[in-house]
Amino acid sequence: MPPIEEEKRRAFLVDDRSLSGSDSDSDGSSIWGEVEARFGRIQWAATAKAYSNLVLRRLAVLLLPSFTHHRFSPARERRGDSTSNGGGGAKALSPTAYLDGMRGLAAFFVFFCHYFYTAFFIAEGYGWLPRPPPDSDAPPPTTSKYTSLWRLPFVRLLYSGPSMVCVFFVISGYALSLRPLQLARKRNSEAFARTTSSLVFRRFFRLYLPPIISTLGVALLLRWGAYEGTREFIKDRTFTKNVIEFHPMRLPSLSAQLTHWAHEMWAFVHIWSWANHAGATQYDVHLWTIPLEFRCSMVLFLVLVGTRGYGTIWEMLLFLAGMTIAELDLRRNAHDGHEGRGSSAGPSSSQPTLQLPLDEKTKPLPPPPHERSTADSFWTLVSVFALYLLSCPDAGPWDVPGWRYLGTLIPIWFTEKYRFWQVVGACLFVFCAARSRSWRRFFELPPIQYLGHLSYAVYLMHGPVTHILGYPIQRWAWGITGVEGSAFKHGVALAAIFNIPLVIWAADIFWRAVDMPTVRFAKWLESKLVYSH
Repeated sequence: MPPIEEEKRRAFLVDDRSLSGSDSDSDGSSIWGEVEARFGRIQWAATAKAYSNLVLRRLAVLLLPSFTHHRFSPARERRGDSTSNGGGGAKALSPTAYLDGMRGLAAFFVFFCHYFYTAFFIAEGYGWLPRPPPDSDAPPPTTSKYTSLWRLPFVRLLYSGPSMVCVFFVISGYALSLRPLQLARKRNSEAFARTTSSLVFRRFFRLYLPPIISTLGVALLLRWGAYEGTREFIKDRTFTKNVIEFHPMRLPSLSAQLTHWAHEMWAFVHIWSWANHAGATQYDVHLWTIPLEFRCSMVLFLVLVGTRGYGTIWEMLLFLAGMTIAELDLRRNAHDGHEGRGSSAGPSSSQPTLQLPLDEKTKPLPPPPHERSTADSFWTLVSVFALYLLSCPDAGPWDVPGWRYLGTLIPIWFTEKYRFWQVVGACLFVFCAARSRSWRRFFELPPIQYLGHLSYAVYLMHGPVTHILGYPIQRWAWGITGVEGSAFKHGVALAAIFNIPLVIWAADIFWRAVDMPTVRFAKWLESKLVYSH
C-alpha cells in the first residue's frame, strides 16, 4: 500500500477508536475488519429492504385486479403483443374475439347457476304444472306456483348452467378447428399436420394443469380446516332449500388427504369413459365438464383428419357443430377485413387475418352497406329465436306453457332429452352471432372481453370461493335480514353483493398466477419435446 494511503488508513482508525471510546491495543487490521463488517451490514440491510419492497410491490400487483394496473391488455395477453388502431392506442382484437366474450358471459352465468341453486328451485320453467304420478288418484294441479319473472325465457339464461355448457362446447369446437380448417383449405398438408399435432399435445396441459393445481389447493385448505366452518350450515334446510353442494371429506392426516386427492386426480384424467359425469372429482364437483372437453377435443381432431362423428352424444354434437360453423365462416371469408371494435382496418395491423386458399385468385366484393345492414338485422332476429330455444327449462320442456309442443318433437334416440332444444339453441345462436355485427360488437365490449379472459379461472374458482368464503357471508347476511318470507331473498341479494366480486377477484389472481403460466409452460414443453424442421 502506498505510504500516503497507509497514513490515511491509520488516521481513520485512530479517529474511529476515539469516537467509539476504545483504548484497546488491538492492531489496525482487526479494527479495519470491524469497519468493513459494519459497512457490510449496512449494505446487506439496504439490499434486504430493496428486495422486501420489490416483493411487496409484486404482491400488491398480484392481489389487485388486473384492470387496476396498466399491465393488463386483452390483446397483449392473448397474442403476446399489442397493436394500435391508426396510432390511437386502441388494442386490436382478433376476428374471433367475440367468442371469447361469449364464453366469458357463459362461464359467469354457470357461476350464477351454482350460486343460486342452493337457495332456489331454478330448473323449472315459468308456469310449470307437474303431472301427478301415474299411480296417483290426485287430480292434476290447475295453477302453478312457478310464476317468478326470473323463470321466463331469455331471463332464465342468466342462471341456466346446462344451456351455458352447450355454448361452451360449440365455442370449443369452433376455436379448436378453425386453424386446422384454414390450413386444410389452403391445401398446406404439412402445416395442417403440425398445427393439429400441436393442438393434441397441448390440449391435455391446457385443460388439466389448472384444475389439478386448483384442486390441490382445495385439498390443502380442506386439511387445514377451511371447509369445516360451513359443513353443517349447508345441510341446514332453513338456508339450503334446494341443492346441497357436496362438501369434500376432511381426512385425519395430510398424507391421507393428499393420497386421496391423487386417486381423485387419477380418476379425473380417466378420459375415455362416456358415462354421465365420468371423471368428476370430489374436490370440485363442478369440474365434470373438463374430461368431456378433453374427450370431445380428441375426437374432434380425429374427425378433422377423416374419422366419422358420434350421432347421439350431445356434447360431441356440439363440438362438431362448432367445427361446421367454423368451416362455413371460412367459406364465406368471414374473418377477412374484420370490423370489430378496436380492430385495425389498415395494412399495418399485426393481427393475423384468415385468408382464402392461395389458389383462389379473386375475392368476392363486399355487399353494399344497405345489404349488410339487412343481413345483420336478419341474423340478429334469428338469434332471438335461438335464445328462446336456449332458454329451454333445465327440468325439461314438458308441462311448461310455450314448450309443450316442442317437447313432443324431441327424438326418441336423443339420450338426455331435456338438453335437446338447448343443444339446438346453442348451435343456432353461435351461428347467428358469427353473422351479426351487433352481437359481435356486444361481445367485444371491454368488460365482456375481461370476463372472457377470466372464463376458465371463474369456472375453476367459483366452487372453492363459495365454499370457503361465500357460505359464511350468506350466513352473516341471513343473520341480518332474517329468513322468513321475502327476507330470505334479501339475504341472498345482500350476500351476492360481496360474493360475486370475491369470485371475480380470486379468478383474476388465478388467471395471472396459474392459468396463463400453464399455457406458457405447455408451449415451452412442446418446444423442448416436439421435433420440428
